[in-house]
Amino acid sequence: MNRPPPGAGTALLALHYQNDVLHPEGKIRVGLAADSPTRDRLVAAAEALLNRARARAMPIVHVRVAYREDGADIITNAPIFRNVAKIGAVQEGSWGAQFYSSLAPMVDNGREFVVKHSRINAFFGSQLEEILRVLGVSRLLVAGVATHSVVESTVRHAVDMGFEASVAADACSAADPAVHRASLHSMSLIAQILDTEALERSYPLA
Repeated sequence: MNRPPPGAGTALLALHYQNDVLHPEGKIRVGLAADSPTRDRLVAAAEALLNRARARAMPIVHVRVAYREDGADIITNAPIFRNVAKIGAVQEGSWGAQFYSSLAPMVDNGREFVVKHSRINAFFGSQLEEILRVLGVSRLLVAGVATHSVVESTVRHAVDMGFEASVAADACSAADPAVHRASLHSMSLIAQILDTEALERSYPLA
């Protein structure tokens, strides 16, 4: 009997791996502090995760957040949005809105897609669901920054939509480690939480 390859039916969601979120000179600090000692470990884990997905031809959807330079498209009903508008973060066309160099999409890979959104949940007002339905996947492997923001919001929405979800814990981060851990614990009720060892068992590097 032919068995499907590891990861068949699964797509990787890589959320907000952008300069303003990850780089030491980035403007957004909800995922990593400017001098965070975890930055190198997070980036290494995210790089390994992307390598796992690419080795198995797993679809990857890179989700970015970006707004107009004048901020006219930023909703200001929540503190996080008001702060983004105030500091001028992730402005379309800016360095800050670009993907972190080592975690950027491979533009010549037909299994990689880029989605832009402008809220917290990556599904809201974006093409994410449409792409996933076209791909025919039923399971999502989710990673990104920040754990308690875009990651948790997206995972909860995905589960309500009927997707099975797993979270690559080591490829996620929050500026406060306690918040990161609490978010993972909260998501464990609805998603599988995978550390590096568990990821290696489920999606070994080729």
